[in-house]
Amino acid sequence: MSTGIRKLHSKGCPGRKGRRCTCGAGWEASVFSKRDSKKIRKTFANRAEAKSWRADALSALERGTLRAPTNTTLREAAEAWLLSAESGEIRTRSGHPYKPSTLRGYRQALEERVLPELGGAKLSEITTNDLQLFVDRWQAERTPASTIRNTIKPLQAIYRRAKSRGGLPVNPTRDLELPAPRPAEVEIVGPELASRLLEALPAEDRLVWAFALYGGLRYGELRALRWGAVDTASGRIQVRESWDPKEGPIEPKTRTSRRTVPMPGVLRDLVLERRLADDHQHRDHDPVFGPFHATALYRRADEAWEAAGLTKRLRLHQARHSYASFMIAAGVNAKALSSYMGHSSINVTFDLYGHLMPGAEAQAAALLDTYLSAERERAEEQARAAVAL
Repeated sequence: MSTGIRKLHSKGCPGRKGRRCTCGAGWEASVFSKRDSKKIRKTFANRAEAKSWRADALSALERGTLRAPTNTTLREAAEAWLLSAESGEIRTRSGHPYKPSTLRGYRQALEERVLPELGGAKLSEITTNDLQLFVDRWQAERTPASTIRNTIKPLQAIYRRAKSRGGLPVNPTRDLELPAPRPAEVEIVGPELASRLLEALPAEDRLVWAFALYGGLRYGELRALRWGAVDTASGRIQVRESWDPKEGPIEPKTRTSRRTVPMPGVLRDLVLERRLADDHQHRDHDPVFGPFHATALYRRADEAWEAAGLTKRLRLHQARHSYASFMIAAGVNAKALSSYMGHSSINVTFDLYGHLMPGAEAQAAALLDTYLSAERERAEEQARAAVAL
């Protein structure tokens, strides 16, 4: 029998005394980690599986990708990961620091939904089945799919790190079956209503809404916008910063969030109007908008729209969606729109706004008809040529 593989016997099995085994206790494979001065053991149903695992484990030890299990609990690993991510030592898979708001969300999800039940368990002993039971229970409780996925995200990050850097042999989050969130239906307003809503606003708030309606900027990008990024001469807006309520100015949401956005004439006119109305010179590093909070901004807007007899209530993210619909209606292609919106990929653009893109089905059908007709004509021509021969 190979070294490192042994047959297991249950209590009372004759195999313990060298006679024929009558139990199904399975087989144990083991390897010794010199790095940890410990044995790594695992039990299998049959000898073939045990041999296969042992061969893989020996290779993993040589590569330095396997470590002996430690007594580190999930709570300890989570806190260490969060502190390292907050310091910038651990970064996203694309190499960027985690946004402070993302880490706050991770900490909240762990502390409220995961650690109370699994925090004391060893990191190396939590299985895919353990986590799947939680996911299934949350689904049975009608927890939104997006909430479930956001709860699992920090676990996925912690285990990826533990496997790649800590030698953990298995990542139990890898094969989880997670519910797919339904795409949210975007709410938009048309150009005419957008103009009326904008006109009814208090003068001091009008430009904020205009940058969302006619520039598509996010709330954090509006908070961080500086005059040096607004070029009325070239008609461009440079999005280079975002805003976090606790940290202040931060890097934009993703790499693609750093972008150049075209400035339409209606927005440029409002920018010039603000500059003329202000009684001081704007320096490049000055913020375009003073500190504002969404709650107060929306309250003032609602009051103004009610006074003007407008029943529609708009929010900044709806204004951003409306901007996308204006661009689509104007004929801007999906790739350019994806860039102007700062989406991480064009797939996000299609998921959100594909239904707004006119003629997609008709255009696809026309292209297919053209292809099929051409192929049919080519086949007929080949047939005629064969007959002529």
